[in-house]
Amino acid sequence: MGMTTEQGIRSGQKYLSLADLLILAVGTFTLGVDGYVVSGLLPEVSADLHVSVSTAGQLTSLFAIVYAVGSPIIAALTGNWDRRVLLAGGMAVFIVGMVLQATGSNFPTVAGGRVVAALGAAAYQSNAFSTAGLLSDDAHRARSLAVVAGGASLALVAGLPFGILVGQAWGWRSAMWILVVLAAISCVAVALLPAAHAPSLGVRGRLRVLTDTRVRGILVGTTTVMVPAFLIVSYLPTVLHISGTLVVVAMFGFGCGQVLGTAAVPRLIRWRGSPFVLVLGACAVTVFAVILALTRTSEFGAVVSMLGLGAGAGIAIVPQQHRLFALVPAFAPIAMGLNGSAIYCAAAIGAALGGGVLAVGGAWALAPAAALLGVIAITAAAVLRPESHSERKAEAAAQRGV
Repeated sequence: MGMTTEQGIRSGQKYLSLADLLILAVGTFTLGVDGYVVSGLLPEVSADLHVSVSTAGQLTSLFAIVYAVGSPIIAALTGNWDRRVLLAGGMAVFIVGMVLQATGSNFPTVAGGRVVAALGAAAYQSNAFSTAGLLSDDAHRARSLAVVAGGASLALVAGLPFGILVGQAWGWRSAMWILVVLAAISCVAVALLPAAHAPSLGVRGRLRVLTDTRVRGILVGTTTVMVPAFLIVSYLPTVLHISGTLVVVAMFGFGCGQVLGTAAVPRLIRWRGSPFVLVLGACAVTVFAVILALTRTSEFGAVVSMLGLGAGAGIAIVPQQHRLFALVPAFAPIAMGLNGSAIYCAAAIGAALGGGVLAVGGAWALAPAAALLGVIAITAAAVLRPESHSERKAEAAAQRGV
């Protein structure tokens, strides 16, 4: 089966300091901004490339699909490479993709840039989390994962509104160039991290993770709990039926909620364990989707609802990553790639379901549909408990040291 995470740490790897974790968070922040900024600038992108808004919207779907497929494949092919090589290489590929988008004069070129950027993001993002997990013991892993996840959450708070405002003022390509600069800083800073190697599994061992029922259960939970939030975020202007400026404010509230939720996760996991925290996140997403359905025409109510929705989404992400390291430590780096794919699959599913609901029921039906999907997520989170009795006891003992 190979070394466990703790054996790998004791064999010579050093722990990550807070400064190291912040280096990883800069990268997830950059990718987090890129994941949303194109959606916020679709009118500018479509006008510049002379395509419809719906066609320009496929750039987001294309990125999500390539990431979802590419992340586990990259994780399996790279085996026990030094994570620093994968992090720097992934960010370098991402930079190439962003330059193609910033300089592309037509839709096919920009779409090609999205594909390249997605491959780079797939190489970086999952390995940022696996590095944080590999170089953390059970007592510090939840905190490490939360700091790295905080970079993506902070992207919604500071990066996304800034990127949209820059794009609206100086053109969407200006936002792409800012991301190039941030990505370059992240790429160079990776060299300051300590070496980290995943356990050597061999090709057969890497493929075995796909057949592990515990991993599959966690991936289903991740997907179902994230779909409702992505359904709303994908169609937020339509859901709220408000002005462009207030959409930015609402997304800012969603990001603030994610930051708060992510910050609370380590304490919540220590208090009740990862499975409970996932159910809690699913409940929060569902409750605030219902509140949004009732308050979507109120500016204050909409922002508060998005704040709560973001908190629920933020609470739900880290527990799944933590469970993977607790349940399948030898498979964790590959499983983290699969979990990242599950999140992007949720984004694609949420956008697709939202489009269907919008076509059939209209804008008013989007938030209630998200609430219904939230009920399904709560059920899945409560029922899908891949931990065996002994594993639950081991995890509970580990939580006491978080």
